Amino acid sequence: MASTRIVNNIRTLRFLAGEMTQADLGARIGMTRQTIAAIEAGKYSPTLEAAFRIAQVFGKTLDEVFQWEG
Repeated sequence: MASTRIVNNIRTLRFLAGEMTQADLGARIGMTRQTIAAIEAGKYSPTLEAAFRIAQVFGKTLDEVFQWEG
């Protein structure tokens, strides 16, 4: 069975938001820089609440930030 995963555009969105750091994003949504790094790298899938918070920071919809890669 092929693996599926959630991919994201967080790194690009951070860059476009004035080169926001992982720590800045984490502080805005109540997560650590390490957790943001893991989500960004695809090593950890965020909770639905965290995903909505991340999308809200960038003024994007969930599917503009996260995509299901099957």
